Amino acid sequence: MTIAATNTRPIPIARPSLGEEEAEAAREAILSGWVTQGPAVKRFEEEFAAFVGARHACAVSSCTAALHLALHALGVGRGDEVVTVSHSFIATANAIRYCGAEPVFVDIDPQTYNLDPSLLDAAITSRTKAIMPVHQMGMPCDLPAVCEIAARHGLPVVEDAACAIGSQICVAGDWQHIGRPHGRVACFSFHPRKILTTGDGGMLTTDDESLDRQFRLLRQHGMSVSDVSRHNASKVIFEDYPVLGFNYRMTDIQAAVGRVQLKRLNGILARRVAAAEYYVEQLRGVEGLTPPHVPDYARPNYQSFPVRVSDHFPLSRDELMRRLLQSGVSTRRGIMNAHQEPPYEGLAQSPLPHSEAARDNVVLLPLFDGITREEQERVIGEIRNAAVAPLENLAIR
Repeated sequence: MTIAATNTRPIPIARPSLGEEEAEAAREAILSGWVTQGPAVKRFEEEFAAFVGARHACAVSSCTAALHLALHALGVGRGDEVVTVSHSFIATANAIRYCGAEPVFVDIDPQTYNLDPSLLDAAITSRTKAIMPVHQMGMPCDLPAVCEIAARHGLPVVEDAACAIGSQICVAGDWQHIGRPHGRVACFSFHPRKILTTGDGGMLTTDDESLDRQFRLLRQHGMSVSDVSRHNASKVIFEDYPVLGFNYRMTDIQAAVGRVQLKRLNGILARRVAAAEYYVEQLRGVEGLTPPHVPDYARPNYQSFPVRVSDHFPLSRDELMRRLLQSGVSTRRGIMNAHQEPPYEGLAQSPLPHSEAARDNVVLLPLFDGITREEQERVIGEIRNAAVAPLENLAIR
C-alpha cells in the first residue's frame, strides 16, 4: 500500500501539556543560580509524596534509573531472578539486567495488558529476589493479588508505575493513588510521553525510611553529604563516599517544571479521562474493535488508549494504522515485548501468547491533554469509514 498525501492538519499520538507557567518556572530556576539537584528538587519530592500518599519520594534522572536503584537497594544482584512481564517498554527488563540479574517473564491478562497473578507461583524459584509488576499504559495491575503472593513467598514488590501517575486502585474498599506505595517501592517516569513531564526524570516512592536513605545516597555517587546540606551548613563539611553510587540526579530546572505540572495534574487527568470515555462510547459498537477494559478495582489515567483489532474488523491492525496515517492520524502499535527483541531473544521460559497477541493486534490512538472533540471525531470517523469501506482511498501496490 502507498500513502497518499493529505492537507489535513496531522493529529499526533501524544503532545506534552506544557505552557507559559512551566516556562516561567524553568526560567526562575535558571536565574536562581542553582540548576542541579537542590531546593526545587526537595520541594518537588515533598509535594509528590503528598499527592500519592507516600511517606518518602526521591527524584532521579529517569524511571529506568528509579527501577535500577530500587532493585539495587533491595539487594538484587548477579545470579538472581526478578519476575516481571515481557510486555512492557524494554527499560523494565533492562533495569534487572543492570543489576546482573535475569528477568523471568510471565504472560499478561489479555483484558488489562498487565501481569497475570495466577502465573506468579509457577514462576517463582529459589533464585527469585523480587516481583516487578507494571501498571501498563496507566492501567493499575491487580496489586492486592500480586502483593499477597509476594508476601507468601517473602519477596519485595517493586511497582513499575512509569505510566501511572494519577491512576488509582481500590484496596479494601478504599481508593488509593498508585505510588502510595502498596509494594516496597513504586517507580514513576516523567518522560514527555507521560502525563506529568519534566522533559525527562523519574521518582521513587516508598514508606521505608531506610530504603529512601539508600536511594538518596546512591543517586549522587554515594556521596555522604548532599549539596543542599553542605550549602546550608554553618561550618566546613567534607563529604566521603562510603558506597559505589551513580549519577542519577534530577536538576532543579526539571523539578521546577514538575512542581507546576503537579499543581495542574488533576485538571489534566479529568480531561484525559473524559476524552477516553468518549472514545469508548463511540467505538463500542464497531465490530472487530475492543476498547480498554477497566476492572472494578481500577481507575486508570489513560496514559495511552489501546484498541484491540480482531479478525472481525475488515482491515488488519497494520492496515488500519496505514489508513489512519494516510488521513493524518498518528498511531502506535501495541506495547513491545522484551523477549522478542535481540537482547532477550529466547529468554521466555514459558509461552507468552497473550503478550505476543497484544503487541501484534493492538493500536494506540491519539490521546493527550488538549485533544479537541473535532480531532477525536476525525479519528473515530476514519475508523468507522475503514469498518464499512476498508479499501476506500487506499492505493494497493
